[in-house]
Amino acid sequence: MVRADGPAVLAQEPERPERPESGRERLRRWFDWRRGWPLTALGLLVTGLLVLHAQVPNAIGNLGSLLETFLPWLGLAVPVLLALALWRRAGVAVVAALLPGAVWLNLFGALLVDKSSGPGDFTVLTHNVAAANDDPQGTIRMLTGSGAEIVALEELSASAAPVYAEGLAGAFPYHVVEGTVGLWSSYPIDGVAVVDIKMGWTRAFRAQVTTPKGPLAVYVAHLPSVRVKFDSGFTAGRRDVSAQALGDAIEHEPLRKVLLLGDLNGTMNDRSLAPVTSQMRSAQGAAGDGFGFSWPASFPLARIDQVLSKGGLVPTDSRTLPADASDHLAVVADYRY
Repeated sequence: MVRADGPAVLAQEPERPERPESGRERLRRWFDWRRGWPLTALGLLVTGLLVLHAQVPNAIGNLGSLLETFLPWLGLAVPVLLALALWRRAGVAVVAALLPGAVWLNLFGALLVDKSSGPGDFTVLTHNVAAANDDPQGTIRMLTGSGAEIVALEELSASAAPVYAEGLAGAFPYHVVEGTVGLWSSYPIDGVAVVDIKMGWTRAFRAQVTTPKGPLAVYVAHLPSVRVKFDSGFTAGRRDVSAQALGDAIEHEPLRKVLLLGDLNGTMNDRSLAPVTSQMRSAQGAAGDGFGFSWPASFPLARIDQVLSKGGLVPTDSRTLPADASDHLAVVADYRY
């Protein structure tokens, strides 16, 4: 358009409003494979470790057992991956973050439900009291106030064993100590026999405890410690040999009803404890509420202190006690005979 009294001015076309993004376009943008692929890969990796943990080899540094010891903690990756995927608006990464969450719930979801059915016929307790425990009297007060009728203690030093024997005598008239492990009971104890777990000194034994409902074979054991070393990985060879020896002894136990109380230095997920765990039932898994982590006491990361049974004993409750001067938490379970 040209004005007669002035310079020519071009007419401007009106701006067209932006076309709103369609649902298909939004979906295509969210599920663009180029967005968030590192998060997707990490989600698939965590899923693979959860599903195939039994296939991770132990040949190099016992990596499989190390993974299985702390397997529940892989669940912490799920909220982190999910939050990052949402921030990146990466739909594929969101799906990849939810996959390990579903697998984790399938593996461990049942542990989050309280399965306690109340008191049983008797209560048992196991506790690694720690050789460096500087308050044995406090531990004794905790043990006598626990309500347990059968108590197993591990890591009893030569100087501490008489202290526990004297302090527990009033609540538990029967007791036996073999090497660095001991058993205290409100019920008669006999049939004591050392179990050779291939350590060169005594850290396991078997005893018969006669409850008002009938006899039990009670095994008390403290398997060798494991270490995580930079140059050799998860060193658990001695523990694994001892687990096989303990499993063999329990398998050939003549009494039907059997309890195992002790510090096994391994979790129920650890394949290397299969000689024991494959034939016994975990009180925590059957009647507990949560994971029941017992070590280290200051910030429990794993349940390496176990109460296991076989032969028809029914766990009705499982729990840990508050921390004392040990680096382990005491583990308690109720049983119906």
